[in-house]
Amino acid sequence: MSNYAVAPKKTTSVSLAEPLLADAKTLGINVSQAAEEGVAAAVARRRREQWLQENAAAIRSYNEFVEKHGMVLDKYRLF
Repeated sequence: MSNYAVAPKKTTSVSLAEPLLADAKTLGINVSQAAEEGVAAAVARRRREQWLQENAAAIRSYNEFVEKHGMVLDKYRLF
């Protein structure tokens, strides 16, 4: 998320529920900053979901290997 903080800004229009906007202003919340943080968090979640979906077969294969053969370096563990 932090790499977005230093990126150039682009003006955009966002619709918010009036009571939410009023509460944010009353509480001194910077709506632009809060919106940017929220969108950045949503982007990170979606990227994680996509990565997990794209790599599901490899993860499943690795888990099956470990189940069958154990951890590759298990014999060197000290705990």
